[in-house]
Amino acid sequence: MTDFSFSAVTRMLRATALIEERFSGGLSAIHGLSLRETLLLLHVQAAPGGRLSRVDLAKRLHVSPSTATRMAKPLEKIGVVGREPDPRDARLAYVVLTEAGETVLNDAKATLKRQCSDLFKDRWEEDHIAALSALVGRLTTHLPGDLT
Repeated sequence: MTDFSFSAVTRMLRATALIEERFSGGLSAIHGLSLRETLLLLHVQAAPGGRLSRVDLAKRLHVSPSTATRMAKPLEKIGVVGREPDPRDARLAYVVLTEAGETVLNDAKATLKRQCSDLFKDRWEEDHIAALSALVGRLTTHLPGDLT
């Protein structure tokens, strides 16, 4: 099983790199967002109350809290996300989508869904895509922030 495990992981990493490159280019050209920025916005939108602390955002993006802060900063500057202070803890602030952010994200989400369809078009049948989704999903079952 070890050889198959190594092969599976290296192929997933290669596929991830391909997807990131292809999707980021399209999202950037059309919406001015990278794939990672789009995922950040999707996680905020999907969060309870439509807000996430930077620590929770970091957990969902699998990055450090400082990286999550660096990712959110330019989005905040262009008015796509805002900062909402916690009423009980002055040290804590939440990342929230602005009205402009909702619009940008909804447009980007339509592009992302099209890109996902195009990735599998002419190669896979629906039941194969569903099986792949289920198998890969088993790797992340107990992690926070499933966007499906």
